[in-house]
Amino acid sequence: MDINEYYPRILQQKILDSLADSPSILIHGPRQCGKTTLARLVGDEKGYAYISFDDDVQRAAAKTDPVGYVADLPEYVVLDEVQRAPEIFTSLKLAIDSDRRPGRFILTGSSNVLLLPTLADSLAGRMELLRLHPLCQAELRRTKPNFIERSLAADFASGPSGHRLGKDLAEVVAAGGYPEALKRSTQGRRRIWYRNYAETIIQRDVRDIARIQALHVMPRLLSLAAAQTSCLTNISEIAAPFQISRTTIRDYLTLLSRIFLVDELQCWHSNLSTRVLKTPKLHIGDTGLACALLGKTADSLWADRSFFGRILESFVFQELRRLAVSLENQVDFYHYRDKDQTEVDVVMESDGRIVGVEVKAASTITTGDFKGLRKLREIAGTHFASGVLLYDGDAIVGFGDRMIAVPISQLWEGNYEKPD
Repeated sequence: MDINEYYPRILQQKILDSLADSPSILIHGPRQCGKTTLARLVGDEKGYAYISFDDDVQRAAAKTDPVGYVADLPEYVVLDEVQRAPEIFTSLKLAIDSDRRPGRFILTGSSNVLLLPTLADSLAGRMELLRLHPLCQAELRRTKPNFIERSLAADFASGPSGHRLGKDLAEVVAAGGYPEALKRSTQGRRRIWYRNYAETIIQRDVRDIARIQALHVMPRLLSLAAAQTSCLTNISEIAAPFQISRTTIRDYLTLLSRIFLVDELQCWHSNLSTRVLKTPKLHIGDTGLACALLGKTADSLWADRSFFGRILESFVFQELRRLAVSLENQVDFYHYRDKDQTEVDVVMESDGRIVGVEVKAASTITTGDFKGLRKLREIAGTHFASGVLLYDGDAIVGFGDRMIAVPISQLWEGNYEKPD
């Protein structure tokens, strides 16, 4: 590997920490997001052997004799794409129970293998789960912002900060975060890569985790999900173009989430928020993939302000999730929407503190843009840390009690030190 072509991953330190005290770790996330590169980088430094279950011979051997296969494994080993050989999970459990030394196995998976009963039953309590996403802007730019920490601490000082991106913001959203796609020199070449990627992953990985009769539906379903990004999940509307039941479409959408191509963001609520809707919000897993599937270039995205606002919300949500993987305390993500149509795009909850994040594509904002955040502050009470409105501006501006407007560029710009 040419280290000059490698983007340092936020998750790397957490992987090293986990290997120091856990018998096994599982790095899971979508195909081509960088799992193998990261696992091999860590493994090569520590002398791990490497085995991929994309290799037909290795996969057949593991499936034929899982007990003997695991018994013959090297002392320390990376097992790549482990969801393709779930038969070995029980044998891995026995191997770990007989030798609890930390860091023996690094597993990677391109589907949410914890939803497979064999893995959930076999390695529960014996494996640390680590999620790897496509590249975030901080990784691409090699910066170390602490936007989430500052939001949780309400630590934003008003004044010039960041810069307005304008049409460059559409370029960033349309490019996405998959390393191989970003190597392509033009938008057209990236679009071809993304479309081939979607077709390949559906044909291969969906077959691995489920037997479905209408596999040909999945690419179109993914495109429809991309068109509905940042909207409340409406199965009836999504199912309308297909001659398939809503229940089946619901199952197929769940399969797309299991291979990390879409996400459903649950609605935040408290005991006081009886008027809150319970419908999840649909988000595409990567905005570059969405733009490719929908034929959107940076120019057409910039021209279509309505859709740009929605896909920018998905972009911000995914950026926040990608930044959160480095934090010691878990961050849970939600959206907020009540029966009065008051909403907050993203709600982050960590260690009893709640942050609301609203996303605006505009470079000008008004106090009315904080309506949903003020409602969240009222409901969350003493748990409310801050309400952040991300906009395309060049200054941090206060809008009252714990309400702050912050440039979107602050998601990746700067190397801030936490206050003592």
